[in-house]
Amino acid sequence: MTVEQAINVTDFISYEMNSKFTDYTYTINIYVPQGEIPQGGFPVLYVLDGSSYFNLVKEAIRLQSRNAPKTGIVPAIVVGVGHGADMHERRFYDFTAPAETYSYPARFKGNGYDKHGGAVSFSRFLQEELKPQIQQQFHINEQHQTLFGHSLAGYFVLWQLLNEKHSFQRYIAISPSIWWNEHELFHKASVFMEEHKQVNEQLFIGVGELETFMVDDGRQMANELMQVMSIEFYEALNENHASVVPTVMSRAIRFVNKY
Repeated sequence: MTVEQAINVTDFISYEMNSKFTDYTYTINIYVPQGEIPQGGFPVLYVLDGSSYFNLVKEAIRLQSRNAPKTGIVPAIVVGVGHGADMHERRFYDFTAPAETYSYPARFKGNGYDKHGGAVSFSRFLQEELKPQIQQQFHINEQHQTLFGHSLAGYFVLWQLLNEKHSFQRYIAISPSIWWNEHELFHKASVFMEEHKQVNEQLFIGVGELETFMVDDGRQMANELMQVMSIEFYEALNENHASVVPTVMSRAIRFVNKY
């Protein structure tokens, strides 16, 4: 069955995709809205940790886009990028930047993973393999592409913005693990602001009130980057690291639809 035939049967497509850059096979889930293609093509929202969050994002867009003028959420293609059974270990490789040394916080009590620093290869997979395939298969708006990530994937979203800002136009980082490797992202943010006086990309950072230090990290990152770009920072009251994603998802999607 071709992609076009599959869309005629269902708005959901799933397949395995191997990357030559990461030497890893990802599960790709795709939601394509039914109905007329908008002028300029559909916006696209790429969802990291797709096995956990693809369905949540898909349903938020599918249900609320039925009344876009009221909800502020328009029909969009959703692409979930998921890992296999080794998800917990593999994401610490794919989502972390290369560095000479890696440091875990004391709260990990010496527990961690052996492999880190695969963000460059994972970024190339997204930009040079996955995105071109999506662009070939569907009518998309290449100027309205969003990257979403939570926790360590939220760290990667910020890293991608700070290193390859033009790869996406909108970024959603929920509870980003800015703490990773002794808060190295703050240094990258300082360099980013020195190099760019004003950028067109937009960023949403959401955190839960009960995430303690992650709230402070997220707010500080937002306050710094706000000097050069459009940012919304949102703290969800009484929410924790797990509950914050469904709580803020609709708000985050509304934000990226403003532009």
